[in-house]
Amino acid sequence: MVLALSLLALTLSAAPPAPPSGRALNTQGFRLYQAGRYPEALEKFQAAAQAAPDYALAHYNAAATLGLLRKQGKVCEYSAYRDTIVELLSTAVRLDARRLQRAKDDRDLDVIRDTLGWQRLLGRTPRKEADVPALLRAVSWYGPGVGVHGTTRALKFLNGGRVELWRREVDDAGTPQESRTPGTYTVRGRAVEVTLPGAGAITGALGETGTLSFPEPLGAFTDSPSECDA
Repeated sequence: MVLALSLLALTLSAAPPAPPSGRALNTQGFRLYQAGRYPEALEKFQAAAQAAPDYALAHYNAAATLGLLRKQGKVCEYSAYRDTIVELLSTAVRLDARRLQRAKDDRDLDVIRDTLGWQRLLGRTPRKEADVPALLRAVSWYGPGVGVHGTTRALKFLNGGRVELWRREVDDAGTPQESRTPGTYTVRGRAVEVTLPGAGAITGALGETGTLSFPEPLGAFTDSPSECDA
Protein backbone atom coordinates (compact mmCIF):
# COMPACT_ATOMS: atom_id res chain seq x y z
CA MET A 1 0.00 0.00 0.00
CA VAL A 2 2.82 2.42 0.90
CA LEU A 3 4.49 1.72 -2.46
CA ALA A 4 1.22 2.28 -4.30
CA LEU A 5 0.65 5.60 -2.53
CA SER A 6 4.19 6.67 -3.31
CA LEU A 7 3.74 5.86 -6.98
CA LEU A 8 0.44 7.78 -7.01
CA ALA A 9 2.14 10.81 -5.41
CA LEU A 10 4.92 10.72 -7.99
CA THR A 11 2.36 10.50 -10.80
CA LEU A 12 0.43 13.47 -9.47
CA SER A 13 3.55 15.55 -8.95
CA ALA A 14 4.65 14.84 -12.52
CA ALA A 15 1.32 15.96 -14.02
CA PRO A 16 1.63 19.23 -15.97
CA PRO A 17 -0.07 22.26 -14.43
CA ALA A 18 -3.49 23.19 -15.78
CA PRO A 19 -3.39 25.99 -18.36
CA PRO A 20 -4.62 29.40 -17.14
CA SER A 21 -8.33 30.07 -17.60
CA GLY A 22 -9.70 32.70 -19.92
CA ARG A 23 -10.53 34.94 -16.97
CA ALA A 24 -7.03 34.58 -15.55
CA LEU A 25 -5.48 35.45 -18.91
CA ASN A 26 -7.79 38.44 -19.24
CA THR A 27 -6.75 39.67 -15.78
CA GLN A 28 -3.09 39.36 -16.75
CA GLY A 29 -3.81 41.31 -19.92
CA PHE A 30 -5.60 44.07 -18.01
CA ARG A 31 -2.61 44.53 -15.71
CA LEU A 32 -0.29 44.76 -18.72
CA TYR A 33 -2.65 47.26 -20.35
CA GLN A 34 -2.64 49.41 -17.21
CA ALA A 35 1.16 49.31 -17.27
CA GLY A 36 1.19 50.58 -20.86
CA ARG A 37 2.52 47.28 -22.24
CA TYR A 38 -0.10 47.12 -24.97
CA PRO A 39 1.36 44.47 -27.32
CA GLU A 40 1.79 42.06 -24.41
CA ALA A 41 -1.69 42.89 -23.18
CA LEU A 42 -3.08 42.13 -26.63
CA GLU A 43 -1.47 38.68 -26.60
CA LYS A 44 -3.12 37.90 -23.27
CA PHE A 45 -6.53 39.13 -24.37
CA GLN A 46 -6.33 37.13 -27.60
CA ALA A 47 -5.29 34.04 -25.64
CA ALA A 48 -8.18 34.62 -23.22
CA ALA A 49 -10.66 34.84 -26.09
CA GLN A 50 -9.28 31.63 -27.56
CA ALA A 51 -9.37 29.82 -24.21
CA ALA A 52 -12.90 31.04 -23.44
CA PRO A 53 -14.74 31.83 -26.71
CA ASP A 54 -17.92 32.78 -24.80
CA TYR A 55 -16.13 35.29 -22.56
CA ALA A 56 -17.32 38.65 -23.90
CA LEU A 57 -14.85 40.79 -21.96
CA ALA A 58 -11.83 39.08 -23.53
CA HIS A 59 -13.09 39.83 -27.05
CA TYR A 60 -13.91 43.39 -26.05
CA ASN A 61 -10.49 44.02 -24.51
CA ALA A 62 -8.74 42.60 -27.57
CA ALA A 63 -10.78 44.96 -29.79
CA ALA A 64 -10.03 47.99 -27.61
CA THR A 65 -6.31 47.22 -27.43
CA LEU A 66 -6.10 46.82 -31.20
CA GLY A 67 -7.90 50.14 -31.49
CA LEU A 68 -5.32 51.81 -29.27
CA LEU A 69 -2.44 50.28 -31.25
CA ARG A 70 -4.09 51.51 -34.45
CA LYS A 71 -4.30 55.02 -33.01
CA GLN A 72 -0.56 54.77 -32.34
CA GLY A 73 0.05 54.02 -36.03
CA LYS A 74 0.98 50.36 -35.46
CA VAL A 75 -1.57 48.96 -37.90
CA CYS A 76 0.65 46.62 -39.89
CA GLU A 77 2.81 45.52 -36.97
CA TYR A 78 -0.14 44.14 -35.00
CA SER A 79 -2.75 43.64 -37.76
CA ALA A 80 -4.86 46.37 -36.20
CA TYR A 81 -7.28 46.48 -39.12
CA ARG A 82 -10.66 48.12 -38.81
CA ASP A 83 -12.46 44.94 -39.90
CA THR A 84 -10.66 42.91 -37.23
CA ILE A 85 -11.55 45.38 -34.48
CA VAL A 86 -15.19 45.49 -35.57
CA GLU A 87 -15.39 41.70 -35.67
CA LEU A 88 -14.04 41.34 -32.14
CA LEU A 89 -16.32 44.06 -30.81
CA SER A 90 -19.35 42.58 -32.56
CA THR A 91 -18.61 39.21 -30.96
CA ALA A 92 -18.36 40.86 -27.54
CA VAL A 93 -21.70 42.65 -28.01
CA ARG A 94 -23.37 39.47 -29.23
CA LEU A 95 -22.19 37.67 -26.10
CA ASP A 96 -23.00 40.56 -23.75
CA ALA A 97 -25.16 43.45 -24.97
CA ARG A 98 -23.83 45.67 -22.17
CA ARG A 99 -20.52 45.89 -24.02
CA LEU A 100 -22.11 48.22 -26.61
CA GLN A 101 -22.84 50.92 -24.05
CA ARG A 102 -19.26 50.67 -22.80
CA ALA A 103 -17.97 50.88 -26.36
CA LYS A 104 -19.83 54.15 -27.00
CA ASP A 105 -17.64 55.91 -24.44
CA ASP A 106 -14.37 54.05 -25.10
CA ARG A 107 -11.84 56.31 -26.82
CA ASP A 108 -9.77 53.29 -27.86
CA LEU A 109 -12.59 52.46 -30.28
CA ASP A 110 -12.78 55.90 -31.94
CA VAL A 111 -10.89 54.41 -34.90
CA ILE A 112 -13.97 52.41 -36.00
CA ARG A 113 -16.74 54.99 -35.53
CA ASP A 114 -16.77 55.64 -39.29
CA THR A 115 -17.21 51.99 -40.31
CA LEU A 116 -20.31 50.14 -41.46
CA GLY A 117 -19.66 47.59 -38.72
CA TRP A 118 -20.02 50.23 -36.00
CA GLN A 119 -23.13 51.62 -37.67
CA ARG A 120 -24.64 48.13 -37.72
CA LEU A 121 -24.04 47.86 -33.99
CA LEU A 122 -26.00 51.11 -33.62
CA GLY A 123 -28.86 49.61 -35.62
CA ARG A 124 -28.21 51.13 -39.05
CA THR A 125 -27.78 48.85 -42.04
CA PRO A 126 -27.39 49.30 -45.81
CA ARG A 127 -30.18 46.75 -46.20
CA LYS A 128 -32.64 49.52 -45.25
CA GLU A 129 -33.08 52.24 -47.85
CA ALA A 130 -34.12 54.68 -45.14
CA ASP A 131 -30.66 54.34 -43.55
CA VAL A 132 -28.73 55.14 -46.73
CA PRO A 133 -28.40 58.95 -46.23
CA ALA A 134 -27.19 58.57 -42.63
CA LEU A 135 -24.74 55.82 -43.57
CA LEU A 136 -23.25 57.88 -46.39
CA ARG A 137 -22.43 60.69 -43.95
CA ALA A 138 -21.32 58.50 -41.03
CA VAL A 139 -18.95 56.22 -42.96
CA SER A 140 -15.58 56.99 -44.56
CA TRP A 141 -15.54 55.52 -48.09
CA TYR A 142 -12.31 54.22 -49.62
CA GLY A 143 -11.46 53.10 -53.12
CA PRO A 144 -9.42 49.94 -53.81
CA GLY A 145 -5.69 49.80 -53.26
CA VAL A 146 -3.16 50.27 -56.04
CA GLY A 147 -0.06 48.23 -55.25
CA VAL A 148 2.26 49.64 -52.61
CA HIS A 149 0.49 53.00 -52.77
CA GLY A 150 -2.62 51.66 -51.04
CA THR A 151 -5.93 53.46 -51.39
CA THR A 152 -5.70 56.29 -53.92
CA ARG A 153 -9.18 57.79 -53.66
CA ALA A 154 -11.82 58.32 -51.01
CA LEU A 155 -15.21 60.00 -50.65
CA LYS A 156 -16.49 61.92 -47.64
CA PHE A 157 -20.17 62.87 -47.59
CA LEU A 158 -20.90 65.99 -45.53
CA ASN A 159 -24.00 67.78 -44.29
CA GLY A 160 -25.88 70.07 -46.63
CA GLY A 161 -25.47 67.85 -49.69
CA ARG A 162 -21.73 68.45 -49.91
CA VAL A 163 -19.16 65.80 -50.80
CA GLU A 164 -15.36 65.77 -51.04
CA LEU A 165 -13.27 63.53 -53.29
CA TRP A 166 -9.75 62.85 -52.05
CA ARG A 167 -7.15 61.58 -54.52
CA ARG A 168 -3.54 60.48 -54.31
CA GLU A 169 -1.62 60.39 -57.58
CA VAL A 170 2.00 59.33 -58.00
CA ASP A 171 4.18 61.15 -60.50
CA ASP A 172 6.92 59.62 -62.64
CA ALA A 173 9.46 60.18 -59.86
CA GLY A 174 7.31 58.16 -57.44
CA THR A 175 6.28 61.20 -55.43
CA PRO A 176 2.66 61.10 -54.21
CA GLN A 177 0.53 64.18 -54.76
CA GLU A 178 -2.75 64.59 -52.89
CA SER A 179 -5.77 66.66 -53.93
CA ARG A 180 -9.24 67.35 -52.57
CA THR A 181 -12.14 68.23 -54.84
CA PRO A 182 -15.39 69.57 -53.38
CA GLY A 183 -18.72 68.68 -54.96
CA THR A 184 -22.38 68.02 -54.23
CA TYR A 185 -24.57 64.94 -53.96
CA THR A 186 -28.22 63.86 -53.80
CA VAL A 187 -29.80 60.60 -52.63
CA ARG A 188 -32.94 58.88 -53.91
CA GLY A 189 -33.54 55.50 -52.31
CA ARG A 190 -30.29 53.63 -52.92
CA ALA A 191 -29.22 55.85 -55.81
CA VAL A 192 -26.47 58.37 -55.07
CA GLU A 193 -25.68 61.12 -57.58
CA VAL A 194 -22.33 62.88 -57.14
CA THR A 195 -21.52 66.04 -59.07
CA LEU A 196 -17.86 67.12 -59.31
CA PRO A 197 -16.21 69.98 -61.24
CA GLY A 198 -15.09 68.81 -64.64
CA ALA A 199 -16.80 65.44 -64.32
CA GLY A 200 -20.48 66.36 -64.18
CA ALA A 201 -23.03 64.16 -62.48
CA ILE A 202 -22.16 60.51 -61.81
CA THR A 203 -24.88 58.20 -60.47
CA GLY A 204 -24.12 55.15 -58.36
CA ALA A 205 -25.78 53.21 -55.56
CA LEU A 206 -25.17 51.83 -52.08
CA GLY A 207 -25.76 48.09 -52.27
CA GLU A 208 -27.27 45.96 -49.53
CA THR A 209 -23.85 44.44 -48.78
CA GLY A 210 -22.34 47.87 -48.12
CA THR A 211 -20.42 48.58 -51.34
CA LEU A 212 -20.87 52.05 -52.83
CA SER A 213 -20.54 51.59 -56.60
CA PHE A 214 -20.17 54.23 -59.32
CA PRO A 215 -19.17 53.99 -62.96
CA GLU A 216 -15.64 55.18 -63.75
CA PRO A 217 -13.89 57.46 -63.10
CA LEU A 218 -15.12 57.06 -59.50
CA GLY A 219 -15.49 53.27 -59.29
CA ALA A 220 -16.32 51.30 -56.14
CA PHE A 221 -15.87 52.29 -52.48
CA THR A 222 -16.03 50.39 -49.19
CA ASP A 223 -15.39 51.32 -45.57
CA SER A 224 -11.97 49.60 -45.50
CA PRO A 225 -8.83 51.30 -46.78
CA SER A 226 -6.11 49.23 -48.41
CA GLU A 227 -3.33 48.82 -45.85
CA CYS A 228 -0.09 46.89 -45.36
CA ASP A 229 0.09 45.57 -48.92
CA ALA A 230 3.65 46.67 -49.56
